[in-house]
Amino acid sequence: MAIAILGGTFDPVHNAHLAMAEAALKHLPIEAVLFMPTGTTHYRDPALASAADRLAMLRLAVQGRPEFKIDERELAPRATGYTVDTLRSLRAELGDATIYFLMGSDQYAKLDTWRDPDEVRRLAELVVFARPGASAKGKAAKTIAFDSMKDSGTEIRARAKRGEELSGLVPARVADYIARHGLYR
Repeated sequence: MAIAILGGTFDPVHNAHLAMAEAALKHLPIEAVLFMPTGTTHYRDPALASAADRLAMLRLAVQGRPEFKIDERELAPRATGYTVDTLRSLRAELGDATIYFLMGSDQYAKLDTWRDPDEVRRLAELVVFARPGASAKGKAAKTIAFDSMKDSGTEIRARAKRGEELSGLVPARVADYIARHGLYR
């Protein structure tokens, strides 16, 4: 068995997240992609949408895709928010299954600043997607050729705040959810 983990705030989940998951399915020998929404973060501002809203949007985005799963462990009250702890927990559950950890090259460039980066590398195979202005060349990680998309949570939240159209940036069900619940206003 092999899985890939795609973590993030998913505030909101958008089309670039889904494209990364699709690329992982295409290029890696995996059975599933686990979308793992973050709870407590140590490196960025907290999510604007509640955990319940972010989970609801993720469920809508992956609906009908059994190879896309959602793992809520980082939202648990006692979760540390550190990737290394999440990977230890997954490793305890999955034994010797292959775990691929998906990340943008911008985050990969900062990996040595994370808590216990060597243990992160030991617990999972790192897979890096190209992002503008950052590169993973010459480093110990798999890379997936990926046309960088301009979708960003920041831009999507700003558009939602202004009441602008979100089609093409998020799945239609997610855009509808954002509008119905007045998120990011």
